[in-house]
Amino acid sequence: MWREVGIQDWVRRRSSGLLSARDAVEEIIGMVREGGDKALFDLTERFDKLRLDSLLVTDSERDAAYGQVDERIIEMLVEAEARISRFHELQKPKELWLEEVEEGITLGMKISPLDRIGAYIPGGKAAYPSTALMCVIPARVAGVPSVCCCTPPPVHPLTMVALDIAGADEIYQVGGAQAVAAMALGTETIDPVQKIVGPGNIYVTMAKMMLREHAEIDFPAGPSEIAILADETADPEYIAADILAQAEHDPHAACLLVTTEAGIADAVGRHLIDQVAGAKRAGIIAEAMENAGYVLVGSLQEGVDIINQAAPEHLSIQVADPMRVLSGVRHAGSMFVGPYAAVACGDYASGTNHVLPTAGYAHMHSGLDVLHFCTRSQIQFIGREGLESIGDIVETLADAEGLYAHGDAIRIRRRPR
Repeated sequence: MWREVGIQDWVRRRSSGLLSARDAVEEIIGMVREGGDKALFDLTERFDKLRLDSLLVTDSERDAAYGQVDERIIEMLVEAEARISRFHELQKPKELWLEEVEEGITLGMKISPLDRIGAYIPGGKAAYPSTALMCVIPARVAGVPSVCCCTPPPVHPLTMVALDIAGADEIYQVGGAQAVAAMALGTETIDPVQKIVGPGNIYVTMAKMMLREHAEIDFPAGPSEIAILADETADPEYIAADILAQAEHDPHAACLLVTTEAGIADAVGRHLIDQVAGAKRAGIIAEAMENAGYVLVGSLQEGVDIINQAAPEHLSIQVADPMRVLSGVRHAGSMFVGPYAAVACGDYASGTNHVLPTAGYAHMHSGLDVLHFCTRSQIQFIGREGLESIGDIVETLADAEGLYAHGDAIRIRRRPR
């Protein structure tokens, strides 16, 4: 039902619901910690109704998957891989930089890839080859030497092909919170990883958050969401199409229009009715529309303030002067500017990453990128002249903190020899 909403109400409706999964996830983590591979087989039989002989997808199974996927789709996956790789190559920082900031002091940074990461690729009833590309490619571009991927069984051939094209080193047919636990803790078959990335349901996301002591994560990623900021120049038919594109993801998807024009909001409502009538996933969309609505604002600046408060996963900017709006937006996972920048472009082929923070986590997290797979080490070269220039500062502050050995480490070096 398309209706005017308050921003606070909309924010509450798109809550992640993670806490409801805590007890079940805690039990699953304990089973994997104690049982290893056996627990994974048992949990797969319980949740996926499959009895597996092995967890690892073999090279022959990868090769066979190509024969089960239409050649045209494979060509498009290869093209998408190239575009996603191109964008992420542009993100790569210098591996090493050094700058002499004053005589005797040279500072710098060294960027190093992680040794081994894990990617969770949703699956089961559907295939998400695009997510396979999005998770693996930035890790590969960053130079991570070992990329492990888990996805629910039976692994869809399309997902398998996408993971192979993206460059996954290992593919395991295990899903849910148990897959996250396996990658974080390790089992007899799956070696532990340093970081786990990728979207999933509330059980997957809760497992990621509960296991951060063992493996870092990208960010919480739950049901999809979109916010659109529109003025009188926006096309309501395009807006409605973008809303439905996100609504068809999940019954819990959240959609918000922020506009200065009541007429635009009304027109979007009419187009939604027309487009839903022919939608193939109309049932899911109908549920998701319970989490949808619009907010009328007196100015675009007021609209920008609401967008920053909402911190949406996807932000579509449909206004006459987009650069002015763009400069004011601080919190959004990915921004799509102009009438032809459909959010679906970023889902598949523009090259930007579609693994993004949801449920307001864009306030504090950025979407998946190359830097998620790197560590950054600070460097300092300090000569005699440099030590003299900062010695008094270090000694004074160290003594003020009562850390006298810190000061002595400087005083000893400054003595005549």
